[in-house]
Amino acid sequence: MVASDPDHLQDFCVADKTSRINVNRYPCKKTVNVTEVDFFFGRGLANSAVINNLVGSVITTANVEKIPGLNTLAVSLARIDYQPDGLNPPHTHPRASEIIFVLDGELDGLAHYQKNNGVKPASVIAGFNSQFPGTQSIATALFTSTPLVPVHVLTKGFQIGTKGVKKMRNKLAPRKLIK
Repeated sequence: MVASDPDHLQDFCVADKTSRINVNRYPCKKTVNVTEVDFFFGRGLANSAVINNLVGSVITTANVEKIPGLNTLAVSLARIDYQPDGLNPPHTHPRASEIIFVLDGELDGLAHYQKNNGVKPASVIAGFNSQFPGTQSIATALFTSTPLVPVHVLTKGFQIGTKGVKKMRNKLAPRKLIK
């Protein structure tokens, strides 16, 4: 007598982004509703993005939200474009590890940030072991969290004064003044 578990291998599980059920992000679309569009990312990661912000970088993501065919495959990519002296501020990915491939430029990175130290624009491709890695800005998490991190913790941890904490909170949350 021979016994085994059923084969749970699935070639693909295209995200049904219209479903109200949310188990590990998205349930599978019915196979009859799957089309080539579910595996296509129009503009993709081939072209650099227009950078028009204070940090000098733009991130273009290629994850399950943009490519439903990535659902359950534990993979996603991102392209980050930098102006000279541009920065991808310190951050974490709560659901993934990251690997960076420098396409062009002179990038430095430590404690999970990247900065273009060159005089020309730079670009990288980042790979993640998650279909939706998420990003958590460290500065936002520390200075504008709910509930707020106590001022005395931030002043001691960053060796800055109370005015410095208030200034950071106001810069990171410009819609309302945080005390």
